[in-house]
Amino acid sequence: MAKIERFEDILSWQEAGKLNESIGKLIDEGRFKNSYRLINQIEGSAGSIMDNIAEGFERGGNREFIQYLYIAKASCGEFRSQLYRAMDRKIVTEDEFGSFTMQAKLSSLIQRLISYLENSSYKGVRNKNMRNT
Repeated sequence: MAKIERFEDILSWQEAGKLNESIGKLIDEGRFKNSYRLINQIEGSAGSIMDNIAEGFERGGNREFIQYLYIAKASCGEFRSQLYRAMDRKIVTEDEFGSFTMQAKLSSLIQRLISYLENSSYKGVRNKNMRNT
């Protein structure tokens, strides 16, 4: 795995950014009309994916990073659930739903990063002299 020096280098963070951009476009187009609560929830869960990856990385230790990655992964599930609500209300089409759920599957990318970190002897910049025991 390539050395990651900042959270912007993390593929799952980059993909989460694309997901945010896509859902933001639909919101800005007025597709969610008066569904203000759903706007807040779907935008919040999409943002939570990115934000938790960044915050966990900045903590400097693998244990905390993994914890935040699990939160980001859970936010992927929350986002997908909200997509079902948006599709049921005809805010997004079935094709758009399919496209978004493919993007929201970035939870598998996050899981691969979690697995890598759990099996790594490197414990983060705060703990760089520590090894797995």
